[in-house]
Amino acid sequence: MNPNPKKSSSNGFEKHVPAEEEQAKIKEMRNHLGPLPEKLANLCTDDSISRYLRARNWHVKKAAKMLKETLKWSVQYKPEQIRWEEIAHEGETGKVYRSSCFDKQGRPVLVLRPSQENSKSVKGQIRYLVYCMENAVQNLPPDQEQMVWLIDFHGYSLANVSLKATQETAHVLQEHYPERLGVAILYNPPKFFEPFWKLVKPFLEPKTRNKVKFVYSDDLETKKILEDLFDMDQLETAFGGNSDSCFNIEKYAERMKEDDQKRLAVLKDCASPSLDSLGLVPTSDDVSENEQNESPVPYPENVSEGEETDNAQPDCESVSADEHSPVKNESKD
Repeated sequence: MNPNPKKSSSNGFEKHVPAEEEQAKIKEMRNHLGPLPEKLANLCTDDSISRYLRARNWHVKKAAKMLKETLKWSVQYKPEQIRWEEIAHEGETGKVYRSSCFDKQGRPVLVLRPSQENSKSVKGQIRYLVYCMENAVQNLPPDQEQMVWLIDFHGYSLANVSLKATQETAHVLQEHYPERLGVAILYNPPKFFEPFWKLVKPFLEPKTRNKVKFVYSDDLETKKILEDLFDMDQLETAFGGNSDSCFNIEKYAERMKEDDQKRLAVLKDCASPSLDSLGLVPTSDDVSENEQNESPVPYPENVSEGEETDNAQPDCESVSADEHSPVKNESKD
């Protein structure tokens, strides 16, 4: 028995699987999936299949169902074909962008600034987030499969609170990019964020929640989280680092266009798959009907799934934005 089991999404611990058993489960997953179009091959490498297995605690049937849903989503949504010109208007304020720095483990960094939200369309916001996720994945070093999120709450107010957008973000991240998030740093969240966080937590699987860390600029203990993660000379001053680099829309747009050209050049000779070409027909070995109807991202009873946009705000008293939220103690693990 492993004396130091890792935390997992289902029961608090990640099941330790020997390499031989892992390969057997990957092979079983491929049997569930069957032959797939070439364009989806990058979603079905051994490493990718392993991520889906880890996300479902090595339960092959649940992991296969999860990956099948991502394949269907990929065929319909076509995330790899989103280009900067299509979503540039969403990115012009720097609300989400890939930083030029990496953490000490070589993981790319997405910076999120919710106070810079410039769109009321949840669909538009999510499409831009998907573009940013795809770009971060494209820029992963060969030995890495995860990224870091730095969420800057400077200027954040109740007007920026959107339960629907948060719900959709959690769904896309957990269902279609499993095991891509290494850690999410919430930097200087205001006190009124506490009740919103309590509403958000049910949308997150325990494994994802454990990756969320609260950091405060005047708290030496939580600041050490960033110091352990980053070379502070490479980190933006906005996060307590020493680099004067900042978001520049013109330079960033050029970076994204260059990445688009590289990505699309790889895909140009691959035929676009259709849903029919997937051949993902349920079999008697698939997850039971009850398991298929389970939603991994629970919805609060008072939130409608069909709502296009949502400016719902937590029921809380108005407080100073520079006060600390008691939730910071949850991150000390």
